[in-house]
Amino acid sequence: MIGWQRRGFRLFWSWISRHQRSGRPGTRRELRDLVRKMAEANPLWGAPRIQGELLKLGIEISERTVSRLMPRHRKPPSLTWKAFLINPVQGLASVNYFTVRTVSFRWLFVFVVLAHPRRRVVHFNVTEHPTAAWTAQQMLEAFPEDTAPRYLLRDRDQIYGEGFRHQLRDLGTTEVLTAPQSPWQSPYAERLVGSIRRECLDHVIVLGEKHLRQILKGYFHYYLGSRTHLSLAKDAPTPRAVQGPKAGQIVEIPQVGGLHHRYERRAA
Repeated sequence: MIGWQRRGFRLFWSWISRHQRSGRPGTRRELRDLVRKMAEANPLWGAPRIQGELLKLGIEISERTVSRLMPRHRKPPSLTWKAFLINPVQGLASVNYFTVRTVSFRWLFVFVVLAHPRRRVVHFNVTEHPTAAWTAQQMLEAFPEDTAPRYLLRDRDQIYGEGFRHQLRDLGTTEVLTAPQSPWQSPYAERLVGSIRRECLDHVIVLGEKHLRQILKGYFHYYLGSRTHLSLAKDAPTPRAVQGPKAGQIVEIPQVGGLHHRYERRAA
């Protein structure tokens, strides 16, 4: 009887050991620490953004694993924007206005021009008194020479007057208007404005027009060159090269006044 019990005990531990060896491999401590460091340094980031940075550092890891390694006290990331346009259209751009309130309770108007293929912000400007003539001039600055898009998507705001429409005709661009009160018909521009607010303007106090222009300049530098996008296969509008472990140690570079960070490998 005792011999049978010993044999059963050995068989049980053999089964346990075999299943432990065939289980999912553990995550290295260095990687776990790096994910947590990124999450703490960038409280506005979710698992997709952190995974995008890790992929640019040559670290292959799934988004689910990144989510599992992130601190549990963080709010879950917001839902991604529903893809209304399945295939980005070459030669399509969109424009939008949004307002920003300053510390002295003045309203400033920000005009942005977005090229759709790689979500590039090709131009922006700030004014306190927008007019159709001023808006038309912004289109000339956004698309010099023969760089104008074939189609321009915009809403039905009255600021886009006859002078603006005449300027588009001179550029050879066809207007595409959204339906009244239907911002979802211009998803890329609306999502851009939402990102600007959530990732930048909701966390700063704007002093004036010059200050706002400086803030947005810093954010768009980060947005174009560093920020990874779900719709671009976790790449930035200006493509970032993948740096393998042989490139050196991982360093943290503050951007947008420390609201966000870029991670690169540099030789010691």
